[in-house]
This record gives sequence, structure tokens and C-alpha cells, in this order.
Amino acid sequence: MPTSYDIPEVLDRHEGPHGEVVLRRHGELLQIIANGCFLMDTSDGRSERLLVDVALGALDGRPEPHLLLGGLGVGFSLAHAAADPRPGRITVAERESAIIGWHLDGPLSQFSARALADPRTEILETDLVAYVHETSDTYDALCLDIDNGPGWTVTEGNDSLYSPDGLAACAGALKPGGVLAVWSAQPSPEFEETLRNAGFQQVRTEEIPVARGVPDVVHLAVQPG
Repeated sequence: MPTSYDIPEVLDRHEGPHGEVVLRRHGELLQIIANGCFLMDTSDGRSERLLVDVALGALDGRPEPHLLLGGLGVGFSLAHAAADPRPGRITVAERESAIIGWHLDGPLSQFSARALADPRTEILETDLVAYVHETSDTYDALCLDIDNGPGWTVTEGNDSLYSPDGLAACAGALKPGGVLAVWSAQPSPEFEETLRNAGFQQVRTEEIPVARGVPDVVHLAVQPG
């Protein structure tokens, strides 16, 4: 029989315009579930940190770059970006008000409070998919972590972000020579080809080895300068 330790405890459940998001505690871990799909937890964070590192590294010393992080999640990417002195500004696009609240005054604040207090940080409550089509702002790097990957989206509407039209919108939100970094739970040679066909250059994939199964990856691509 499972013990109480084995059964996740629901800390909060929120029904929003994009479906249900749930914050759970499972032992020492906090987990975010979106529309019944496991999105992320606080177990590691290596791949979320890599998402930021490869984007900054590909900018090749560009002074005070402005980062756009797609998805707040459990806050690992934001915390890592804010701990780095290189970014001049860090903007986070998060569409779920509940997730923002869990960081501002909830259980996830332990991972993000310092980053949220950083004057370089700005949180936008907005759908990243719509935002890249509508914004007139441009960024030095766009780090996407709103799904489990191009082929495993949290909501059906997110599919369009990884299409030629969506990637063109991402390119339009980047400055010349800007970097697009996309987190994924598995490699996708097909997505690499889509990136190249969309006009991105220096397309490559960085892997995070795991104990078992397929490695997490970050797809990286550069907007022509």
C-alpha cells in the first residue's frame, strides 16, 4: 500500500482560460501539472539552467543583453539568469496568473524571490505565443520553456509556435544575431530542420544526460545578423 509520502498533495488548483494548472507537493518536490500533463518539478533544474547558459554563450559577449524567458515554471531559468551579471534586462512571459502568484507569495517563492526582487526582472502576464506575434519590442535572446517540447505541447494552441509562422514571429522578436533557445524533453531532428527552413543559422542541439531514458535537450538557433 502506498504511504502518505508517496501520494502527491495538491497545494493549489486553478482553472484559467487555458485550462487547469495544479501545484503539488510530492515528498520534498514541488510539481506543476498543466491540463493533466506533468510540466516540471523542483528535482533538478540542470536543463533549465542550460537553456539560459547556451543562449548567453551564443551571444558571444554582447553587452547587457535583454533576455525574454517564455514561461516562469518553477523559477529555475529566471533564478539562474538573475544570478548571472551579464543580462541587462530579464523579461518573463507567463500566461498563468496562478503560477505568478505561487512565486510572488506562495511555495515557489523560495526559488525565485531574489530574482523577482532584482531590478532587471520584469514579469509579463501574457501568452508567449500571442506576444511574439504582437510585440514591437526585440530581444537579444528568447528562451522557450512553455511545453515539454515542439512535439509535446501543453495546449493545442501552442503547436503554432513551432510552425514556420510561429518561428517567423520568434525571429521577428529577436535583434539581428539574436538567439532562440527551446527546451525539449527529447531531441527532434525534424524541429532542427524546421528551424533551418525558417532561416535560422547555427542550429544545434545540446543534451542533458539522464540516468534512464531519453535526455532533455535545448535546441539552439541564431537569427541572421
